[in-house]
Amino acid sequence: MSSYDGSTTGGATTTRSVSADVVVVGAGTSGCYAAATVAQAGYDVVIVERKDEHEAGHIACGDALKGASDFPEAIPKSQLEPAFTNTGVDHGRFEIPQEDTVLEIPVPGELAVIDRWEYGRCLIEGAERAGVEFHYDTVVQNVRQDENGRVTGVTGIRKGDPVTYDAEMVIDAAGALSILQDKTDLEDASFDTNVQYSQFCSAYREIIEVDEPVEWDDALVFKPTERSAGYLWYFPRTDTEINAGLGFQMNEEPMELVDSLKRDLDRREEFDGAKVTDKLGAALPTRRPYDSAVAPGFMAVGDAAGHVNPTTGGGIAGAAYAGTYAAEQAIEAIEDGRTGEEAALWEYNVNVMDHFGSRYAALDVYNIFTTAYDIDDLMALLAAMPGEKLAEALYGGSTSIGLGLKLKMAVNSVGHWGTIYDLYQTKQLADRLLDHYEQYPDDRAGFEQWQRERDAIMDDIYEVTGAEPKY
Repeated sequence: MSSYDGSTTGGATTTRSVSADVVVVGAGTSGCYAAATVAQAGYDVVIVERKDEHEAGHIACGDALKGASDFPEAIPKSQLEPAFTNTGVDHGRFEIPQEDTVLEIPVPGELAVIDRWEYGRCLIEGAERAGVEFHYDTVVQNVRQDENGRVTGVTGIRKGDPVTYDAEMVIDAAGALSILQDKTDLEDASFDTNVQYSQFCSAYREIIEVDEPVEWDDALVFKPTERSAGYLWYFPRTDTEINAGLGFQMNEEPMELVDSLKRDLDRREEFDGAKVTDKLGAALPTRRPYDSAVAPGFMAVGDAAGHVNPTTGGGIAGAAYAGTYAAEQAIEAIEDGRTGEEAALWEYNVNVMDHFGSRYAALDVYNIFTTAYDIDDLMALLAAMPGEKLAEALYGGSTSIGLGLKLKMAVNSVGHWGTIYDLYQTKQLADRLLDHYEQYPDDRAGFEQWQRERDAIMDDIYEVTGAEPKY
């Protein structure tokens, strides 16, 4: 377990000092998997969590889980299954009122809808079983670095008293727009600091109970908002308990999220007399993964590193594996006595890009595309695209469009051909970007050249779409 040393300064204030091999900030998916992996390897690890023990795990989320069959071994799926409330969902349902149509699309892989609060409790219990120590009611306020810039710990307030954490490695799992990255001097590191509010989404959701079962309890329901850079969702936890929410890109004019959701709920007969049982809002990254999420003594995981599908906002599976990869490389770095960016830590970047980072970067191109076009054009294009092709684009980062399909889409999208042509060009550039990300450098030496080549592809994307640069 972590070691403790209490010290008194000024004769009045007691500062608690905690030492561990690894300190993880945040008890979400990525943080719990990172800490559990470290603990199972026999190292001391502490999770620092700002919420109290009761509220920990209560996070704003759409509750939809893609890849429900696939979790790392540190906290196996069997320990999370009590939170799986609907495993009967098997497809997406796109409601397109502009075209007076509903598009049913297959979704690859196993789906589930979860109770996020219960899932959070299961995560924490799984990490505790692995040997992780939790410090609740702890607000991190600063990051400690030595004279060479290596992160050596964090400081904060725990239950009203100051506390200092010393560690060989700090893992930032504190979520979107993490304060740790604001407090860390990253000037000489490869760590991605090209992060701003316009690359994020503001989201709000309610848990709603209805009297009668909904007809679409086997589907994840999506619907466009009034503007293109956002969507509403209705995800059935059960046939009478629905996670209803919406989000929009922060590079757009602000939306009144609560009012927009209420207006849509009022139009839907299935929600007559419904009861709202929980309300939460959050920011989440709808951007490409960080170019690099490592610095000496420091790694970021999950939302804190942009590990989210930028087109859907889904991030649970990516966060679980990012946390695991970070922990594996932290262990190797500690054992080698080298916790800088080279060698072990850089391999974390490589593993993330290889598993899902390249795909997410390509998907972000379509996010950029949507910000530059009229909502009616986009919905006409969506309605003209076969469901399986839409699924490939949403989850795979690319899809094939043959001549026959092009002709069919053209016939079904009269009046929107300019948008279709731009989409074809954008798709080619997204494929080019995906290929480039699949060549992510194996070591720090080739990083800057890789970034320059990537930025040149992005310039072409902005030119074709006419979108405002996102990065």
